[in-house]
Parts: sequence; structure tokens; C-alpha cells
Amino acid sequence: MKKLVQLYKNSYRGLSTEAWLLALVMLINRTGSMVIPFLSMYMASELHFSKAQVGMVLGCFGLGSVCGSWLGGWLTDRLGNFRVQATSLLLAVPIFIMLPQFRTFESLAGMIFLLTLVADTFRPANSVAVARYAKPENLTKAYSLNRMAVNLGFSVGPALGGFLAMISYSWIFYGNAIAALSAAVVFLIFFRNRKPRSTAPLQQKEEKIITKNDRNAYRDVPFIVFNVFCCLFSMAFFQLLSTVPLYYKEVIELSEVQIGMLLGFNGFSIVVFEMLLVHGVERRFSPRQVMIFGTAVAGISYFMLSIPLGIAWLYFAMFVLCVGEMLTLPFTATISASRATPNTQGAYMGFNSLAFAAANIFSPYLGTYVAAHFGYQILWFGTAGLLIFTSIGFSWILKKM
Repeated sequence: MKKLVQLYKNSYRGLSTEAWLLALVMLINRTGSMVIPFLSMYMASELHFSKAQVGMVLGCFGLGSVCGSWLGGWLTDRLGNFRVQATSLLLAVPIFIMLPQFRTFESLAGMIFLLTLVADTFRPANSVAVARYAKPENLTKAYSLNRMAVNLGFSVGPALGGFLAMISYSWIFYGNAIAALSAAVVFLIFFRNRKPRSTAPLQQKEEKIITKNDRNAYRDVPFIVFNVFCCLFSMAFFQLLSTVPLYYKEVIELSEVQIGMLLGFNGFSIVVFEMLLVHGVERRFSPRQVMIFGTAVAGISYFMLSIPLGIAWLYFAMFVLCVGEMLTLPFTATISASRATPNTQGAYMGFNSLAFAAANIFSPYLGTYVAAHFGYQILWFGTAGLLIFTSIGFSWILKKM
């Protein structure tokens, strides 16, 4: 037990105060992550949308996320991560409050696009802030801590959202608004006058010093291919937020509370194990080795969904998916930040965020289409196969990078 406690201490040791504060802001914000996992069920059961309509609205969610990720990276390099993060959090609040009033297919699709456009400008700005405030030797740990905060919020959010959905789906949107406002207040208090550990050239354009190492993220061919594989990974992985809840509801016939607890288990597992796991593998294996294995493990978890063996099996499959997630996602951010220079961190982190966001345009529609026309079994086999292919792709491109 003493050795285990010491191992946990070592996993968190060396992180800067600012890294912890950024994680706190992310935790508060993501505690309100109730809309995403219940959005597909809300549209299907409350608004009586068809599966095709559900997929298209979730596609608008992804399109807004793509635009927001690009815009967030562009704005961060010009205005700084502080302004972008604060503005994104504050503008998201009234949109969450208004969302329950939009109940037609067209109006809800438009509002979901606007919501994610505003909310996802936060992501690249926050990633840049982590890189600026973290100690260089603990960059992967800092990103893992931030992801731990995301997942701790995600473990609370869906569980709370499941209870709120039993009362009214509208309360889910109001809960997200309260969380975004609380995160904005905490962020403004802690970071209004803080200076980053690593200096970033955010001077006026005429004063900005360009060096020969400042590659254009959107012309960096190996990085473009890397992001294509990140997009493929995301298309498969984020079935977790679109078709998996529908599968639990329609096929397994779980209640909203049970679904919320099962999705919350994902976040809980990552909170307990991610920092420990990253600490254990980052000094023993290369990012390439870790990402290859992690992506393959995520594929196995979706194959497990095709075997209906009861609720305990679903929890086990979710845990296997968590392991794959923990071994893959922290290192995508580290690779992106390491390939950039201070002048281009916003663009590189924005491009990487865009790769994950782009998947959300196609992933929900393709997932719901396959489920509606071919069944969930084919969907899970296809998702597992795509992740195995992506694992091979990471092996190839990371060797070149």
C-alpha cells in the first residue's frame, strides 16, 4: 500500500501550480458535460427525430466543433489564450439557456452548430495555456492532468445528467450553463494577472519575430497525415457519445440513470488510473509504441460490444476502452505541442483539435446510418476494424515524424 501511495505521489509530482489551476477550471466546466451523451436520446425520445435527423444534428455539432477549433487556434495566436478562453466560457452560458426553446430539426441543428462553434474555441486556447504554464519536463503529465479533470467532470456530468433527464431534459441544458459560468468566474479570478512560464510571442504583428523553424501547420505534410489518423481514431472512438448511448437505450434497454452511470464510469476510471498509467509508460516506451498499443486496445473494446453478456460485461468493455483512451489521447497533444514553435503553437494545437472535431461531422451520421440499415453488430465490427487500421497508420507516420 505504501508503494502504491508513493507511486501516485510520483505521478503528480513536479506539476506547476498553474497546471493544477487550469485543471480546476476544466473540471468545473466539464462537470456540466451533460448535453453531449444525452443529446442523441433527447432528440430520439423527446423530440421524436428519426435516426437520420439525429445523425445530421450531431453532424452539425461536429461542424461547429471544427469551425470552433480552427477559429480558436487562429484567435489564440493573435489575441492570446486568456482572452479566447474567457470569451468562450462566457458566451456559451446564454446559448445553453436558450437551447431547450429550439425543438424543430432545423432550429436545433443551427443552435447546436452555434453552441459548439463558441464552446470549442476554448479547446486550442486551453491546450496552448497548458503548454505555456507547464514545466517543459512535465508536459505530458500536464496534459494528462487536464484530461483527468475533463474525465472527472465527465464522470460526474453524465451521472447527474441521468437523474436530471428523469425530471426533464431541459434541466440538462441549464446545468451546463451553470457549469460554464462557474468555470469562467474561477478562470478570471486565477489567471487575470498571471504570467506564463514560457514566453510566447504575442506582440503586435510587426514586432513578431519569425524564425526558420516556424513551419506552417497546414503545410507540414507528416503532421497533416498524423492528424488524418487522429481523425480516424476520433470517428471510431466517439461512437461513445452518439450511437453507444442509443445502443444502451434501444437494445440493452437501460434507463437514463443506468446509462449515465455507465458513461460516468468511463470518466471515473480515467481519473483513477490515467496519471498512474502515463507515469508508468512515458519513461519506458516511446509515444509511438504507446499510441499503437492504445489504439488497438480501443478497437478490442468495440468488438466486445458485439458480444451481449450482460451489464457487468458492458462495464468491462468500457474499462478496456478507457485503457485505450488513456494510452492514446494524452500523447496526441504532446506530439502536436512538441512539433510546434512558440509562434505556431496555437495553429498546431488548433489543427490537432480540428482533426478530432472533424470526425464529429461524419462519425454520428455514419454511425446512426450503419446502425439503422445494417444493425449495431456490423457497426461494432466496423468500428473495431477502423481502430486496428488506425493503429497501423500511427505506427507508420510516427516512425517518419
